[in-house]
Amino acid sequence: MALLPDITAFYGAGDEAARLTSGRTIGTVELVRTQELLRAHLPPSPASVLDVGGGPGVHARWLTDSGYQVLVVDPVEEHVRQARHQGLAAFVGDARQLDQADASSDVVLMLGPLYHLPDGAGRSRAWREAHRVVKPGGLVAAAALNRYAKLLELGSHTALDIATTGLRVRPDGPTTYYHAPSELCAEARQAGLDEPTVYGLHGPAYEALRAEERRTGTKDLGARALETALAAARFADSHPELVVSSLHLLAVARRPRTP
Repeated sequence: MALLPDITAFYGAGDEAARLTSGRTIGTVELVRTQELLRAHLPPSPASVLDVGGGPGVHARWLTDSGYQVLVVDPVEEHVRQARHQGLAAFVGDARQLDQADASSDVVLMLGPLYHLPDGAGRSRAWREAHRVVKPGGLVAAAALNRYAKLLELGSHTALDIATTGLRVRPDGPTTYYHAPSELCAEARQAGLDEPTVYGLHGPAYEALRAEERRTGTKDLGARALETALAAARFADSHPELVVSSLHLLAVARRPRTP
């Protein structure tokens, strides 16, 4: 199950950490929302967290600073080097075939792998591995892209294809998979996980933020835009029908305490 070369090249040429930490309003919304949703579901520290596809360690850093015992597993060697440079425990690994022992972690995060597993068999393996290594009663949280959100982007040439197939095929990067929200819950259940719930990370404001970036030529849209976007996303948490408006999704589920 080798990593596709275009994924290695795509992440090797970019700065994944900056996507969430550069001050770009869209990135800040995603980071803040991921943190607050995880905090609402995580067990108390110092629980053990396996951060699968954890990249250069953006989420592992704040979790470690909050007292959690975090191990980053990522298929991109450059990401592992960057995570280790921060003093984080990190190893090269694949979400579809983890080296960790059965029931060895209180929490398993998959905040990136599902984007890059366009085949259903690969996603199923990743979910099953998460179920295998999390302890009974433990939390599994997985991020995904929403196939319907791109329909809100005016002038998009790929929105209908993505909504229909779930696939974005691009010449300058890896093929990306977009979930239907109900599909994300179904994959969690098929892996044996209980109580799946899907949240919208960016909420309804994502495409408005993108449009404002293009209009103003700036990616830091200011405190008012940030707070408005966060308020809309938090409001949508109690209105499940609004999840289809958010580009990034977060599914949380648990391994049953008894078989």
